[in-house]
Amino acid sequence: MGIAQLNPAGLPVPTGNYTHGTLVTEAQRTVFVSGQVNWSDENGEIPSDFETQYRTVWRNVLAVLAEADMGVRNLAKVNMYLADRRFRDVSSTLREEILGDHCPALTIIICDIYDEAWLLEIEAVAVDVG
Repeated sequence: MGIAQLNPAGLPVPTGNYTHGTLVTEAQRTVFVSGQVNWSDENGEIPSDFETQYRTVWRNVLAVLAEADMGVRNLAKVNMYLADRRFRDVSSTLREEILGDHCPALTIIICDIYDEAWLLEIEAVAVDVG
């Protein structure tokens, strides 16, 4: 696949499923995934625990990718917005579980999120290089 990690000498070695940069060559299709939050069509309730929200948000991101016949391996860039710094460690653990050995470019920002009940939001860019 034409997605390559860019980790220049002189920069710290990335840890935790990310790369300093992502080079995409010969992309045939690109998907921009809007910020996904804890929307669930099951019962409309928002769980209060971070892990459940995290898994639901990733499920939503992967559903958008699946609609374009893409998956985790197509991710080139992921932006994560966490409502609190205390979610940092569990986020890293769960991200490694979900992404496996795939390491897209990654930004994590601690910030207020649109709805106080949402503990995270994830947006992404995925590419298909044929």
